[in-house]
Amino acid sequence: MATPLPEERPTLTLVPPPATPVCKEQAEPGRPAWIESARTVAARTNRIASLALLPHTVRGYRELGRRWIERFHDDYPQMIASTNLAIRDAAGDVNQEARLKDHRAQLREEYRRHRLVYSGKTAGVAAAVAGGVGFGAVTGSLWIDLAALLGAWGIGAFHGRDRGEPSTEEVLGLPAEETIRGHGSITLDDLPEGAKPFPIRRAETPQQAAICVLLAMVAEGVPVVEVWDVERQPWGWQCKVRVSEGTPEVIIAKAGGLETRFDLPTNGVRPQPMAERRACAILRLVEGNPFATAPGLPYRAPKSISITDKSRLGTSVGGDPLEAAFAGVMGLVVAASGGGKTGMLQAIGEITTACYDNITIDLDPHGDGLEDLHDAVRVTGRSHEQIEAVLLFLLMLSKGRARLRAKLGMGKKWKISRQHPHITVIFDEFPKGSELAKRLAFELLLVGRKEAVTLIIASQGGTKLYLGENIAQMIALKAVGPCKVGDTRAVFGDGAVAEGWLPHKLSPATDTDPKDAGHIFVQGVPGMADEPIEYAIHPTPSDVLRKLAAERREDGLLDPDQDSLRAMADVDLPDIGMPLPKLLTWEQLLRLCGAEPPEGAAAEGAARVVVEDAVTVMEKQGVDRMKTEALLLALRDYEDAYVAWTVDDLKARLKEAGAGSPETLGRIGDEQNPRGYKLAKLTSLL
Repeated sequence: MATPLPEERPTLTLVPPPATPVCKEQAEPGRPAWIESARTVAARTNRIASLALLPHTVRGYRELGRRWIERFHDDYPQMIASTNLAIRDAAGDVNQEARLKDHRAQLREEYRRHRLVYSGKTAGVAAAVAGGVGFGAVTGSLWIDLAALLGAWGIGAFHGRDRGEPSTEEVLGLPAEETIRGHGSITLDDLPEGAKPFPIRRAETPQQAAICVLLAMVAEGVPVVEVWDVERQPWGWQCKVRVSEGTPEVIIAKAGGLETRFDLPTNGVRPQPMAERRACAILRLVEGNPFATAPGLPYRAPKSISITDKSRLGTSVGGDPLEAAFAGVMGLVVAASGGGKTGMLQAIGEITTACYDNITIDLDPHGDGLEDLHDAVRVTGRSHEQIEAVLLFLLMLSKGRARLRAKLGMGKKWKISRQHPHITVIFDEFPKGSELAKRLAFELLLVGRKEAVTLIIASQGGTKLYLGENIAQMIALKAVGPCKVGDTRAVFGDGAVAEGWLPHKLSPATDTDPKDAGHIFVQGVPGMADEPIEYAIHPTPSDVLRKLAAERREDGLLDPDQDSLRAMADVDLPDIGMPLPKLLTWEQLLRLCGAEPPEGAAAEGAARVVVEDAVTVMEKQGVDRMKTEALLLALRDYEDAYVAWTVDDLKARLKEAGAGSPETLGRIGDEQNPRGYKLAKLTSLL
């Protein structure tokens, strides 16, 4: 029970009624009759226009115009600006600047083509409409003109219709004619005379809590004019506030003083500015754990979801679910030591490993990556050699897919399916990677999204000091846990703190206290508004993760499609100004990373390596068969290890691998029927 209020204070539950309004006719002298007549005519005109839905029509065409402008630009100016920023940050690196400038030129050309095509489509539609109206005007057909007029009116009225959002008076609860005040709504005029601030725990009703909030803010110099929608929560109080000048930034600046006024713990005042109303904010006064009653994560059976589906990751401080789809999403996770970064990555990995159309790859040059989910991961890279080989392989695969899309009829981006799976790479401790790994990762961030090869990197900091490049704001999905204020600005923007992005106020865990570990502020979630809301990623116990991983491994892990693997042979290695490792085949990459080969593949050993190399040189030369002698010469050019080999050595090794003896190949050049090996047979051994 709350502590009773002192007797000398006014009773908080009694709010004085608003003063009786003065009649306008009594307050103003008599006006000429023609003014009253004009007002009457104007009022009737407005009423007729409202009945005819003319305001809806005008609003509808404004909405259609806004949509046209958005589609006309299609985010190209933002992408070009991001590339310009990357060019400035790459000052001094000639190769990097050249690549980025080529990328910018490509974006500008795509933007120009997009505008031409979109303008052409718009002109075609406009010409068709104008032609119909013109035909009606020339022929004098009243019915055609009337139908066109009604159609234009109907389209505008439909797009400008009332979508059920409450009016300003209903939301704010301001005194107005025929308006019911919102729950717990009070303004400055409603404050009891002589009332002083008091702790929020003494409030028993929404009206008392509203008065408590208003008094505390007035005492701290916050220009607040109204508090409404006050609700009691299991963890404290929640309400909405409106300021009369400036922005709710002042609430953030005064949060420390307000915590004292309310007698709350540190970080107990949590304001969330409302994007749709610049002067308003949602204010949460947190006395307990706001996530204590949040439900746990649901069970996801092996191959039960798609990477394109939205899946639940956690819960907001307001109780709403955090749901995300990771198809084509590049991501950045930032949290200091003890901030729960591993738990966040495991929550993401738990989703990606449950998909029937996704391959999960785990890279970590310093720690143990996804830890308990290891069995459900297709490829695990820990050494610099493994990580570099994986990133180079995926960069080449994405390049091959870019050439392959048109042949498969996929359009502008890779179509994800069971047969052509998505690939998600989770790269923890990114700053600990080698310089080559960082460069390859950066290149993959630029080109992998459209080819369904995505990268989620994790770091203890979000500044250039940690990431090596100023790329934090270029990445779509950003999740930031307990960190430094510099990381908040580096990831969310220079003005992020004033807008309510406050992950730096969260406290990392210690050995004995979890504190705010796993709490994040997130931006760029597909289908969700970018609002500064605190979320909690609910950790899954280790034994549960291990059980899930074992189930998914037993059900079988996916491999890249053969279309993509074959397309890799037709593209060149990237020129990034650094020596590159040897590009491995998928089987070689699995062997390097200690993963199991695809089902039905030939046994491991030196003989298998020869088969892989033979397939590689045939694919590079674009032939489906080669004489034994020609194959040996090609292998010598491909790898120095074959220089000392003889034809008999090659035959023996291929026979050991299951290829048998050389077979007749049919006519090749001037030779009628030489003997050698066919690509199809060698490929079947892999």
